[in-house]
Amino acid sequence: MECSSSLRFCIPKIPLPSISTVLFSSICSSSSSRRRKQQRLISQQLSAVSYKKFIHFALEETKLHTHLEPSPLQERYNSRISMDGKADIQMLSFEATKIRHLRSLCIESQTMQILDFAVFPEPEFDMPIFCANFFTSANINIVVLDLNPLHDVISQRHYRDKYYKSLIPLGVKYSELLPWGGKLTSESLKFFSPIVIWTRFMSSPKNYDVLYSAFMDYYKAWLALMDQAVVETNASQIICNREAQHRYLTWRAEKDPGHALLKKLIGETQAKDLLVNFLFNGIDELGSKTFLDYFPEYGCEDGTVNQSRSMIGKSFESRPWDTKGEFISNTDF
Repeated sequence: MECSSSLRFCIPKIPLPSISTVLFSSICSSSSSRRRKQQRLISQQLSAVSYKKFIHFALEETKLHTHLEPSPLQERYNSRISMDGKADIQMLSFEATKIRHLRSLCIESQTMQILDFAVFPEPEFDMPIFCANFFTSANINIVVLDLNPLHDVISQRHYRDKYYKSLIPLGVKYSELLPWGGKLTSESLKFFSPIVIWTRFMSSPKNYDVLYSAFMDYYKAWLALMDQAVVETNASQIICNREAQHRYLTWRAEKDPGHALLKKLIGETQAKDLLVNFLFNGIDELGSKTFLDYFPEYGCEDGTVNQSRSMIGKSFESRPWDTKGEFISNTDF
């Protein structure tokens, strides 16, 4: 070991690295540099997307139609940080006349942006449920945007005409700009309307602008339906509405595709709590039936729920409604 008294520390004599070591270090450095550049690019692309803009629009637009009050859920469900500290989860929850639960969940990290926004009507109204589920990464967007029907729009033509007949042109407009996203099973289709936007597209400012435009137009359409909605006084119909919404909530809480991601971010216990008590709040209040009461085909011999995402029915690879909103599949549900 060589020592320098003037610097008062010792410098160990280290042998020169071999050529192979130098090459390996160079390759690793180059690979690491590429990864850092790729990560910066992903972050830059995602930073151009903010679903907070969508939430802000929805809340401000809603205030033009009704008086929003913070939900009692807001105190408990407001924010979370993922277990690895890399994702921020923000939640908002409101209620109003005709609105049982308006809520949003927004997840932001360096690799993804997610929005889950929904508005559930009071059971005294048979209005559709507003639903927006958006997932964005650096390369791909997966989108579901709809006014989910409370009752069957395929067999109940009166209900379909009541809420969707005037909206078909809106659906046609955006189905051309945001094409059908691929296979969708008949099980899921029961919860969608003729104007549903189910799409996948590459991330770009243009596509982001189209999606924002669609979100604004669909939400304005839902608010217009809310303004026109008349309170139901028939007790049996209110019970029917209540059960229909409870069935929807029960299906979503059990089969929601976001469950796996939430579990990864915040753990199984918190993820399940968030699904049942926040995202699909009302399961305990609106009814007492279980998932298997509504969907017995998912029952296993031991009484548990089959965890398969889908079990029966045809998969629709293209849009199953025509430009007049008519269901065009020959397959019975």
